Formats: sequence, C-alpha cells, structure tokens
Amino acid sequence: MYKVNEIFHSLQGEGFNTGTASIFVRFSGCNLRCNFCDTQHLNGTLMTADEIVEQVMLHPAAPLIVLTGGEPSLFVDDELIAALKTTGKRIAIETNGTHPLPHGIDWVTLSPKTDFDGGDEAPCILTHCDELKVIYLGQDLSQYDHIHASHRFLQPCFVPDEAQKRHNIQLCVDAVLQNPQWRLSLQTHRILGIR
Repeated sequence: MYKVNEIFHSLQGEGFNTGTASIFVRFSGCNLRCNFCDTQHLNGTLMTADEIVEQVMLHPAAPLIVLTGGEPSLFVDDELIAALKTTGKRIAIETNGTHPLPHGIDWVTLSPKTDFDGGDEAPCILTHCDELKVIYLGQDLSQYDHIHASHRFLQPCFVPDEAQKRHNIQLCVDAVLQNPQWRLSLQTHRILGIR
C-alpha cells in the first residue's frame, strides 16, 4: 500500500520537462521539514499499485508519470515501478536524494534541500541524476559539484510576498549569468495559474 496525497493530470511546470502533459502521483510524507513545502503531509489515501495504475490510465494520452511528494522515495518500490511500466508511459521522479531509488525510473530529478531550514535533517546520498534542480536562495553552488547531472537548473523559491519573490528571481538570474552551466527554471504552472 502506498500513501497517496493526490493523482492529477496537468503540465509539468518546471525543469527540463516543462510543458509536458503529465500525470502527477503525489505521495504524502517526507523525512525533511522544509518551510516552503506545499504538500499537506497529513492528507493521504492508502492505495495499491494496481489502484494507482488505474488512476494513471484515466489519462491515456499523457506520456509522462511524475512521482512527487513529499518525498516519493519513502514509498516508491520495485513493485510500483513494475506496475507503472505496464502503462507504456515514461516514469519520472522528483526526489530530495536522501534515499536510494528503485530500478526502472526513466528520469530522475534531484532537488537536494541542503542549506534550508529543516532540509538538513537527512543527507543527500544520490550523486547521479538526469536533472539537478536547486531551489536557490543564494547558497554556495560548489556544494553540488560532485553530483553528476545531464542538466542543472536553479529555481527561485516561491513565496507569496511579491518583493521577496522578485528578489529570489533576481538571485537566480544573477547566479545563472555568473554560472552558465546552470539554467533558470521557473514554476510555469504558478505563472499560468494551473495545478
């Protein structure tokens, strides 16, 4: 059984796969307590792998399944990945990197939460990913040099305060201009007003 917060169909709003029609499987629960997290960890429904696949297949045209959270690596296992593989869709995961991942995941987005209040409660152990996506608040980028990633993104931390939001965006823009091995990622779903 897997504790699922929600399953929904939308566009991937951030990172390399921005704009891709996706089915999001959001798990409840995390081993970190980042103050900017937008998941209600107490909410969740226990589901079997087959029930998750059934919900995913309500959207047969979407090519991508995104396993997210919370922290999906606390829940995702070989059984669930094998079940999701039967859909013929690509499987992506967004993880803080504090737990090993099962085999068979097609795209790994690593978003370590080091240097955040509540984010250092467990160390990031993953050192390889397809996409490294850092929520940027001015931290030292050299701490990520040991991570092998095909793509590197800096993403402004979303906050409701407009002045702070503009400040966070400018921090990212300046950092990318100074470190062109990184690219800017924006949360386009927030800009568009979609989920």
